[in-house]
Amino acid sequence: MKSANLDPELLRAFVAVAEQRSFTRAAGRLNRTQSAVSLQVRRLEQRIDVALFERSTAHVRLTAAGEGFLLDARRILALGEEALARLSPQRVVGRVRLGVMEDYGAAVLPGVIAAIATRFPLVEIEMEIGLTRRFLKGLGTRFDAVLAMHPEGVEEGDFICRERPVWVAAPDRAVEERDPLPVALSHPDCLFREWAIEALTASGTAWRLAFVSPSLAAVEAIVRQGLAVTIVKEGMMPAGLRRIEPPGLPPLPGAEIRFHRAPSLGPNDRLIVDAVADRLRAAWPGGGEVRTM
Repeated sequence: MKSANLDPELLRAFVAVAEQRSFTRAAGRLNRTQSAVSLQVRRLEQRIDVALFERSTAHVRLTAAGEGFLLDARRILALGEEALARLSPQRVVGRVRLGVMEDYGAAVLPGVIAAIATRFPLVEIEMEIGLTRRFLKGLGTRFDAVLAMHPEGVEEGDFICRERPVWVAAPDRAVEERDPLPVALSHPDCLFREWAIEALTASGTAWRLAFVSPSLAAVEAIVRQGLAVTIVKEGMMPAGLRRIEPPGLPPLPGAEIRFHRAPSLGPNDRLIVDAVADRLRAAWPGGGEVRTM
């Protein structure tokens, strides 16, 4: 290694490219030119004498060394921001609006927001729960950041973790054996609703839409009473429900949870939004692992 000095600006460029999987998108996030970001990453690689990315005309991928270094780079940047915030926490003032899916909003975000509120007591954080496909349309106007679910392989936003969608039913009712199969789903903008209909139709399963609600809690309550089946994230599977594996019901695609930032955040808002993203990633320190119970 040529030097142990790690410039935070070079680390920020590296982390942005790693999270965006694109020099162009990273440049937009950092408000720099693509050539400037590329030069910063090259300087970092030269400084540590390690290749961090595999580059091609179509893709930018982390090397094995880059995957490990990404965790360290995030820690270094987070420690620097925390040190500055401890020295002058009263100077960080603002309001950040988050859009979040219901299950993460209930199980994950309260702890994240509490930690941010402790670190930045003058910052107001507002959170709205709902269908994040709709929320993404308001990114930059209605929301400063959105935590959303996508099909595997979509390279939008910052990757947080993978989720495995699973069919579930009441533990003491063989609902999946009914003909037609009663299904409880959310509104049409819900990705799980889309996947359920596609999977059941492709498999030739006779089914009927027995219950519709934008409330995940309401859907799960119906399922818990043995009135229908539904789809949930395996990592968020509530107690009192039973997983149905194929061939009981057809297989489902994989999903990814990604964090989206508004393109034109101010310095304070960006600091807070980045802190939220760091807290979310800290829940899955392996990065890329499937979240399970």
